[in-house]
Amino acid sequence: MIEEKNGSIEKMVSEKGWEYFRAIEKKAVAETAKEDDLVIATGGGVVLDEENMKNLKNHGLIVWLKGDNAVLKERMIKEERSGKIRPSLTGEKPWEEIERVLHQRTPLYRQSCDMELDTSRSTIREVTDMIISSLPEEVKE
Repeated sequence: MIEEKNGSIEKMVSEKGWEYFRAIEKKAVAETAKEDDLVIATGGGVVLDEENMKNLKNHGLIVWLKGDNAVLKERMIKEERSGKIRPSLTGEKPWEEIERVLHQRTPLYRQSCDMELDTSRSTIREVTDMIISSLPEEVKE
């Protein structure tokens, strides 16, 4: 949604900085979180803003899809090879930042999530099935 309206995140961050992107992200979360019957795939940094998490939590369930650092690194390298460039947070290669970023964000993810799923060794279908089977009955209806 953000890229559809504003162009690539990589370009946005490189031209206008992370602060500008986070403001766009915050607006997108506020708009989208109000909608019903959606799955909202946020970036990992959305958890850094308390208001983002409040908006998401007030309107739905938050599922933390986590993975081993090595698996995340592998996925990020694969994404970059396919042309999807993830902007660096510190100037290092994004996969070199994983440990430091997760050290900072893990407590926030844990505090904010309703459900925590390790996706390290799971296919997309398996993750989907895990989420659906873990949902409360009133949400499934």
